[in-house]
Amino acid sequence: MTTETLLIELGTEELPPKSLRTLATTFFEQIKLQIDEAKLSYSDIYWYATPRRLAVKVDNLVANQADKAIEKRGPAVSVAFDAEGKASKAAEGWARSNGITVAQAERLVTDKGEWLLYKTIEQGKHVEQLIPDMVNQAIAKLPVPKPMRWGSGRTQFIRPVHTLTLLYGASVIAGESLNIRSNNLVTGHRFHHHGLVALAHANDYENALKAAHVVVDYQARKDTIQQQINAAAIAIGGFVLPDDELLEEVTSLVEWPVVLTGSFDKEFLNVPAEPLIYSMKDHQKYFPVTDSEGNLLNKFIFVSNIDSKDPSQVIKGNEKVIRPRLADAEFFFKTDKKQSLESRLQGLESMLFQKQLGTVKAKSERIASLSAFVADKTGDDTAIAYRAGLLSKTDLMSDMVLEFPQVQGTMGKYYAQHDGEPAAVAQALEDQYRPRFAGDVLPEQTIGCAVAIADKVDTLVGIFGINQAPKGDKDPFALRRAAIGLIRIIIEKDLNLDIADLLAKSVELYQDKLSNQDVTQQVLEFVFGRYRAYYQDQNITVDVIQAVLANAPSSPLDFDKRIHAVTHFKTLGEAATLAAANKRVGNILVKFKGELFNAFKADLATEAAETELASAFSVVNTKIAPLMATKDYQSALTELAALKQPIDNFFDHVMVMADDEQVKTNRLTLLNEIRNSFLAIADISLLQ
Repeated sequence: MTTETLLIELGTEELPPKSLRTLATTFFEQIKLQIDEAKLSYSDIYWYATPRRLAVKVDNLVANQADKAIEKRGPAVSVAFDAEGKASKAAEGWARSNGITVAQAERLVTDKGEWLLYKTIEQGKHVEQLIPDMVNQAIAKLPVPKPMRWGSGRTQFIRPVHTLTLLYGASVIAGESLNIRSNNLVTGHRFHHHGLVALAHANDYENALKAAHVVVDYQARKDTIQQQINAAAIAIGGFVLPDDELLEEVTSLVEWPVVLTGSFDKEFLNVPAEPLIYSMKDHQKYFPVTDSEGNLLNKFIFVSNIDSKDPSQVIKGNEKVIRPRLADAEFFFKTDKKQSLESRLQGLESMLFQKQLGTVKAKSERIASLSAFVADKTGDDTAIAYRAGLLSKTDLMSDMVLEFPQVQGTMGKYYAQHDGEPAAVAQALEDQYRPRFAGDVLPEQTIGCAVAIADKVDTLVGIFGINQAPKGDKDPFALRRAAIGLIRIIIEKDLNLDIADLLAKSVELYQDKLSNQDVTQQVLEFVFGRYRAYYQDQNITVDVIQAVLANAPSSPLDFDKRIHAVTHFKTLGEAATLAAANKRVGNILVKFKGELFNAFKADLATEAAETELASAFSVVNTKIAPLMATKDYQSALTELAALKQPIDNFFDHVMVMADDEQVKTNRLTLLNEIRNSFLAIADISLLQ
């Protein structure tokens, strides 16, 4: 069986760096899917990407599909011919569709009857017949939100296309995509290589491009950049701040990475590090450098796409470019400090939070009151919490934050320190936005927790209160992130807070601005919906989460205790039997139309097994009462697990639905009391 290497490359103008990986992997996945569906065997398949190309290489791809036996069953013989043996129109139409006559059809005989049958061998296609269409289908499925045209044609793609390379071994596969005909030519580096690179064989791809100053392997290029950056940082006695997103973007910007180090005036280090870092990262794609203690150095590392004969000139050029950026940050910092945060509060009247919900100033006042409410619940200083909440959004009016929105909160902290605000207030201004993303750190201090909670609750209640809950993947106010952040702060900071109380207070603070009367319940259910993602990240099984959700405890801390109690219970040998028993009892009680007794009546017990169960439950119930009072759910479930044997014995020897109504009701009352003891913690009948 003949096999060869297949190479597919689409050569373009510079592709959007933040989209390059997605474009490349989607192209790869689509090609792979089609090759697999065509049942073409191969040993391995890879994707490549640089700013000017998307490529896929397939090793040892078989040249031909295998021949395939085709059988198509036609009409039953009983309806294919009339009484005189003449073929019906249905039979003739079927035969015609298969390129034969009815007389040429074979017969298929089964125990259910006889049918006309068409049998043939479908010849497998050569890769040269298959690949061009696969490429076109893959291109059509690339995520291109804003296609563009170029030249005088009407062809559209994310960027102009210049080359299409389709090689099977040493042979060019004839094909056309985006009005470009295929050949064996690829582009080298824009500056270091003139003209096109001719490939004699698909296996030459990487080496031929390397000779043309292009590292075509995306991951190899990324690894090289990371290694060189680390080495450059060590050489100047520093450390590079880890940032995979920036590393990805830089990898997508260069074809021949050359890592260089630049510097800037030390006087700029008087400006807080954060805006300097964002200046370097966001505007220039530079890697900031810190010392061993995390202090920013007046150095930066950058990746050039040119291997210059005089690197010092490249360094000077980049140093010249970064200086005005840093000077802007310095100017903003000095200017902002001339005005206190408190004096900026009134300016928030000009900034809209949401059209129906009013200004950011009004939001700040609500956050302040809600922060004090939270602080009172957690035993913190309510005055400090109120002050922090009131000033929480004032840095939005500063020049620095207007220029660098990413440093909101952080600059508030620095300006509060400059204004002489209490340390807890200053820290809370930064803490309010935490966690900013999945896995981010939580607020450092409890005052910061209060403001962060207040901010998130205010946004949730406000947006749900005007009936703008997230739909599908649209979440413009990041309510899902706010809800998970709320859960994380309360649980991981061990705060005894009830979300229902927080929501009620928030609704009260909004006064008459909310039109949704069900806002409290809807937000509560929305928060409950986030528990699944939160706990699945901790490898908690879905059935455990659902068992606790059935009770819907509105205190996240209480919810968490139940989760861990049920998780532990599930490991016990008695768990499966007790879960099944609870489910059985639940099903029985649903069908019971009568009224249960207030309590089990011992004098109505007629079977030893029910007396035994009632006695065992009485003992267990006495033990779990103090445990439930202290919310020691794990110990309570462990005690309840002791009921397995008497419950099994009860179901083995006692007919629950007795003929005597009093006896039946008494037995159901006992089972209901036991089930309710479990339900007070979670619905264990949902455990798998």
